[in-house]
Amino acid sequence: MADVSAERVHDGILTRALLARDAALLTDTVREAGALALSLFRTELKNWTKGASSPVSEADIRVNDLLESRLRAATPDYGWLSEESVDDEQRLGRRLTWIVDPIDGTRGYLAGREDWCVSVALVEDASPVLAAVFVPVSNEFFFAVRGQGATLNDIAVAAATGTALDFPRVAGPKPLVERLNLSSGEIVLHPRIGSLALRLCRVAQGSLDAAFAGGQSRDWDLAAANLIVQEANGSMTALSGDAILYNRREVTHGMLVAAGRDRHARIVEHFRDRPLP
Repeated sequence: MADVSAERVHDGILTRALLARDAALLTDTVREAGALALSLFRTELKNWTKGASSPVSEADIRVNDLLESRLRAATPDYGWLSEESVDDEQRLGRRLTWIVDPIDGTRGYLAGREDWCVSVALVEDASPVLAAVFVPVSNEFFFAVRGQGATLNDIAVAAATGTALDFPRVAGPKPLVERLNLSSGEIVLHPRIGSLALRLCRVAQGSLDAAFAGGQSRDWDLAAANLIVQEANGSMTALSGDAILYNRREVTHGMLVAAGRDRHARIVEHFRDRPLP
């Protein structure tokens, strides 16, 4: 392995060579992790509940262990934040940190549904610079490098343009989305997508016009998809329009929206004029 410190400039900022190295590392590792998750899918797995209601299984742990062993061995001076690892607050002092959800959509994974993925981002300071979201069942590999666009299976993707709100192409918590409905009629939303990262990536590829997240999403649910949306000519922010910051002490976020840039601006303006209670 190359000497990481020799490839840096100014206290941990990524050089172009190191970014390319990490992009290759991320691609190979996430594909390997996805293959492992798929090999365990729809098998008998030990599972339990952590916290109030968050499911976790032995597949989550095994995939997390693989990701951690590969990524941390190759980048020992980077921070680490994963849904399935004890939080090591040394990450707060690192300019570069991996943010990982080994299986985003564990509830669906355990139910045998296909709306789950492996989601990993590399964050520099508070913003993602590399992102991979892999959907092994459908072999969809979303990838983004900051400033270089977003791809799905190596083909460039872009968020849907325009400002119209076609509710069957909008996904997210219905009570939240209903606040966009200026008529009194019933609205029909896109079927639920259990993985938040995947829901957001559907905006990046243009199959959804907009996607919302209710409160209580975490860094690992969002960081990779955020960069993918951004690099697909979309925007993803808090409902207020404020940017989402990562690798802070507090990793929980409030309500969020992702959409193509013009549509996103219209939605943010709507909520600014009609704030939530």
